[in-house]
Amino acid sequence: MLLAMVVGMLPWAGTAQAHGTIINPQSRAYQCWKTWGNNHMNPAMQQQDPMCWQAFQANPDTMWNWMSALRDGLGGQFQARTPDGQLCSNGLSRNNSLNQPGAWKVTNISRNFTVQLYDQASHGADYFRVYVSKQGFNPTTQRLGWGNLDFITQTGRYAPAQNISFNVSTSGYTGHHILFVIWQASHLDQAYMWCSDVNFG
Repeated sequence: MLLAMVVGMLPWAGTAQAHGTIINPQSRAYQCWKTWGNNHMNPAMQQQDPMCWQAFQANPDTMWNWMSALRDGLGGQFQARTPDGQLCSNGLSRNNSLNQPGAWKVTNISRNFTVQLYDQASHGADYFRVYVSKQGFNPTTQRLGWGNLDFITQTGRYAPAQNISFNVSTSGYTGHHILFVIWQASHLDQAYMWCSDVNFG
């Protein structure tokens, strides 16, 4: 009985160490998990959502642990310690599938939009940094590098909460872009980086 209780608690032990992701516009791993998590063996994914299919083939854990794409101790040196082409994976080799260019599903947004973070562990934020890929960058054929980004804004601090949202204002963007967000969590020096595929209408 005790063993059954301990085993039953194990998945939650992992989740308790987790944090969150950008759920709107959906980060790449979250979009794949939300769309296909309950149906990830469906061969139709290869045709209907080829980028999620290649990600599940490469490492299903990337999607199952969409909350946990963190790195410790970067000290704010995001660019110096994250090579070009590895931004969407936050420099984590296990999540390299998220760096692959291709036909990722996009979220339609306007030039003024809201970013929503879901943080299961409620750790708050020192700040968020928001970037948009430059006009002319092609997410379907190019891996994202720092030189492909326009810096848009950096927020202030946010108190611990499971749901954090903030407004972003841009201009001059049309078509498919990558929204790149860095979350500096408050409780420890933990940095998250995500790519969300967006279409500016």
